[in-house]
Amino acid sequence: MSEPNDATFDIVILGGGSGGYAAALRAAQLNLSVALIEKGKLGGTCLHNGCIPTKALLHAAEIADSARESAQFGVKAELVGIDMAGVNSYKDGVVSRLYKGLQGLVGSAKNITFVAGAGKLVGKNVVEVDGKRYTGRNVVLASGSYAKTLPGLEVDGERIITSDHALTLDRVPSSVIVLGGGVIGVEFASVWKSFGVDVTIVEALPRLVAAEDEESSKALERAFRKRKINFKVGKPFEKVEKTENGVKLTISGGETVEAELLLVAVGRGPNTANLGYEEQGVKMDRGYVLTDERLRTSVPNVYAVGDIVPGLQLAHRGFQQGIFVAEEIAGQNPAVIDEAGIPRVTYSDPELASVGLTEAKAKEQYGADKVKSYNYNLGGNGKSQILKTTGFVKLVRVEDGPVVGVHMVGARVGELIGEAQLIYNWEAYPAEVAQLVHAHPTQNEALGEAHLALAGKPLHAHA
Repeated sequence: MSEPNDATFDIVILGGGSGGYAAALRAAQLNLSVALIEKGKLGGTCLHNGCIPTKALLHAAEIADSARESAQFGVKAELVGIDMAGVNSYKDGVVSRLYKGLQGLVGSAKNITFVAGAGKLVGKNVVEVDGKRYTGRNVVLASGSYAKTLPGLEVDGERIITSDHALTLDRVPSSVIVLGGGVIGVEFASVWKSFGVDVTIVEALPRLVAAEDEESSKALERAFRKRKINFKVGKPFEKVEKTENGVKLTISGGETVEAELLLVAVGRGPNTANLGYEEQGVKMDRGYVLTDERLRTSVPNVYAVGDIVPGLQLAHRGFQQGIFVAEEIAGQNPAVIDEAGIPRVTYSDPELASVGLTEAKAKEQYGADKVKSYNYNLGGNGKSQILKTTGFVKLVRVEDGPVVGVHMVGARVGELIGEAQLIYNWEAYPAEVAQLVHAHPTQNEALGEAHLALAGKPLHAHA
């Protein structure tokens, strides 16, 4: 769309990542005029440095494992090696196709003006880009996140790298230390192990993926031990030194670990520095933009979405918040997003998927005597046996009440989270899910079996 002379819009959006572009597309559908400002590439972290390229690497890793382990299925195949140029070409092809599609979507929307350049909030409703000002009746802050590091850790992009660098590596390293055992850390550890790399995860917290239910963490740790992925938990980082061939990491207690590369995977920080937010009166906390449940900041008609808002840093949370804000501005009064109802998936091998409350959180919220859980082992699921995967579906419910948490571990369980989020968000009781028919043989029926058991009528399991 050509730019109007007055450069005044219903909404000015600062950032074209998941939250920003979703807000723009939904607002355009609602006949609001939009200026969408992005300094990098449309699609942001998720499309270019996060969800999409990492999942492409994880699929390549799965193919490598399938070739390596084919004999157990009676198929004679051989893993000759990993061609990183080929892997990167495949990964970049996926990103490129999605990027072109997104550019087409935004470019064809008659109500969206796309502005390429770095924006800054210079007034309560004004964003400046390269000396030109864009005024919005409403402003949406959607400036995203960056790969964090720690004090004393100087990222050089060669021996000490972030996930951004890891996505463009042109070789398979011989060994890697992964500093951080959260989602990003365990996903990269999983990829590299499948590619034949010697991997050690170092995590300061007492368990891997500590935000997940404790049983899920334990199951992942067991699986990683079996895969010979080394990990040290409860071990804060102390210092790092460069050696002749790589890096040496010193951790709590004076223990040292050496490897060719160190991946710093200690999470992502809010990208809010030098963007004028605080100067315009936007309330912040440690770099995050504070909002109410309707995503309004402390400044009237200024909203914030995505990774800069405290909470889960997930692309699909950003999408939903972007849609919510567009509808809120259009006067549609959308329902508030329940943060616990946002599905979470870790795409390692095995996968972890969850929605709702962990058992510990549920007991904290409802009282230990009011919470009941059930763990259905995938050993009893036919399709999981065919896939040769282990794991479980764990349900957490309130006594005489709905299911408030679903936690799953195993190959492909990320694909089951759709039904699980409906169960949580629609406040289903176990007996209600138990009466639904689940196709056989699918992994999906493990959800059905777990609810049958929790409803007091187990079929292929003991309650």
